[in-house]
Amino acid sequence: MPFNSSRLGIARKRRLLNKKGLAAAIGVSEYTVLRYEAGKTVPTTDVVELIARTLGFPIEFFFGDDLDEPMTDTASFRSQTSMTAAIRDAALAAGSIGFLISDYIEARFELPSVAVPDLGFYSPEQASRALREEWGLGEKPVSNMIHLLESKGVRVFSLAENSLKVNAFSLWRNEKPYAFLNTMKSAENSRFDAAHELGHLVLHQDGKTTGREAEDQANRFASSFLMPEADVLAELPYAHSLDQIIRHKSRWKVSVAALNYRLRRLNLTSEWQNRNFCIQIARSGYGKNEPHPIDREMSVVWEKVLKALWSERVTRADIARDLDLPEAEVEALVFGVLGNIPPEKDVNRRFSVV
Repeated sequence: MPFNSSRLGIARKRRLLNKKGLAAAIGVSEYTVLRYEAGKTVPTTDVVELIARTLGFPIEFFFGDDLDEPMTDTASFRSQTSMTAAIRDAALAAGSIGFLISDYIEARFELPSVAVPDLGFYSPEQASRALREEWGLGEKPVSNMIHLLESKGVRVFSLAENSLKVNAFSLWRNEKPYAFLNTMKSAENSRFDAAHELGHLVLHQDGKTTGREAEDQANRFASSFLMPEADVLAELPYAHSLDQIIRHKSRWKVSVAALNYRLRRLNLTSEWQNRNFCIQIARSGYGKNEPHPIDREMSVVWEKVLKALWSERVTRADIARDLDLPEAEVEALVFGVLGNIPPEKDVNRRFSVV
């Protein structure tokens, strides 16, 4: 297998390096790196070894097949206001590795089939109600967003970036939905991110709505999906104090800010009350330290997959070696639950995790 120039670009982006930075690290010109990534110059064996050491990827990684790469215009990012191009590109490169891991797992396991409809012809609030009806959720709160997404065929990965500047992103690939979630945030905010990305997946399949408008629609969908109007009206028809909001937020497993926003959208609080509550939330530091925090939601699909692999004595090192990846890249993308799998390997059997 010849040197794969596209894989060099993915590995470089994963390390938050631009071409100039990589060139300086390996002692060549920026123009030379540009030619490497364009496939116009093939690096020598010694240079490939230096690149591999510099980027922390196995040498074999650079000689594999082409990887699918999420494009900026096809990935819906939860937030882009404070995200640099380098962080965005690193997150998208993580998506390429997520696709590689997903294909590896799907060749060995039967995962839940996709049941995520196109609801782009609805308003965000109408879409949330239609989806709840289709999925048989009624008006009750969703107990676990990640479990729900996975049960409907969404391939959920943790975002491998140690940065709060990338909240989450989602996209469709080969008619399968993917969501990458930032697990550094509070459990409540990560849960809202999951609902937000679900909003993108059902509302924006045609790719026509983008930017701020798409983000606003996904926010409205998430708010309505997590806190159904009828349930909020029944449980919290009015809010006179922030303490009252804090007491009730655990029902829907959302942040204080998210419930405050929802109450305003439903006209259950006035504009003055909303502003006052926002000020109190900021002064109390609840934006970073959520009161009465919930437990973080984890992947049930990955748990089942890993237990099955465990029974076959497959380690995370085995998986990483099969895919020519650093172990850290694999572990970060699957919620860090690979650490309990013992050695030996035999992954030729197919398992069902439906």
